[in-house]
Amino acid sequence: MTLDLTGIRTKAALHALFKQALGFPEWYGPSWDAFWDSAIAIVEMPAELQLVNWQEFARHCPRDMEILRRVMQDYAAEMAPKRIVLA
Repeated sequence: MTLDLTGIRTKAALHALFKQALGFPEWYGPSWDAFWDSAIAIVEMPAELQLVNWQEFARHCPRDMEILRRVMQDYAAEMAPKRIVLA
């Protein structure tokens, strides 16, 4: 599965995209903890989630991009062979 992050400039917008595209629950909010809980235990994630055109988000939200990179590493370790990648 590929998610296009074109135009995503805020943490809230990124999490709204995750919620809609991945079918996260109604209570899901813009939080990395909520993302982790949803991706690990609540929804069936794709074998590979590719994030494309992520550079704009990285420029606007460098701290959250750093957190996302750590989440991706932890997810790969926890859920192998499933993974989230920047493409």
